[in-house]
Amino acid sequence: MIISDFHVHTKFCDGKNTPDEMIESAIEKGVEVLGLVTHCYTPFKLYGNLSESSIDDFVKGIAVLKEKYKDKIKILCGVEEDYHANTDLTKFDYFLGSSHYFCEKGKYYAIDDTKEELTLAINEGFDGDVYAMCEKYFEQVVSIAKKIDCLFVAHFDLITKFNKENPLFDENNERYKNAWKKAVLEIIKLGKAFEVNTGGISRGYKLTPYPSYEIAKFIKENGGKLMLSSDAHRASGIAFEFSKWQKEYDV
Repeated sequence: MIISDFHVHTKFCDGKNTPDEMIESAIEKGVEVLGLVTHCYTPFKLYGNLSESSIDDFVKGIAVLKEKYKDKIKILCGVEEDYHANTDLTKFDYFLGSSHYFCEKGKYYAIDDTKEELTLAINEGFDGDVYAMCEKYFEQVVSIAKKIDCLFVAHFDLITKFNKENPLFDENNERYKNAWKKAVLEIIKLGKAFEVNTGGISRGYKLTPYPSYEIAKFIKENGGKLMLSSDAHRASGIAFEFSKWQKEYDV
């Protein structure tokens, strides 16, 4: 079996290890295809993102590493394109679709930076209506899937990152479930795959991958495709628990 991991971040953006360190770790773990990705440029905030001038540096740097490691591992150069971004995607081998921000009432809020900022988004941006926030989030995820020919939609239910034991909202609420079900069906119609992302587990935020088992089951029942990846930000996170979740989610 060819082991691939298409969602790996480095020090080029918000990762903690150099590209070489991530590649060496992947080789040790038997990964045969490694996708090194950067967050995209957004003009309003640089949380985890490259500056506009650094995009070319990333692309050039990965090109050097492709040649350096060509006899040991296949390296691909990718970008995690956000709903609010407008990157020149022709520079990259592939791209992921994601949504990391809300823009409400003229103000930007990060979805997965801190629990405090997401709570502020709910209270200020959505006037305390947490399910309106959920509905908007999934609308944005569908929009990015329509906008770009992404390899897969990244961390589909990212808004659950700070919701272990449901402190922010009830994941069994019908409005929440209807929102994600509608989004799943639209993305499947677009022919886009969904990521099974173990990064929330490796960084201590979640006990299970994105998406939840219930969502993953719904995706498969409706003919959708799942792809396993780590969203690693450290060398230790590459291919994190792939064997376990490949079996659990039948990826």
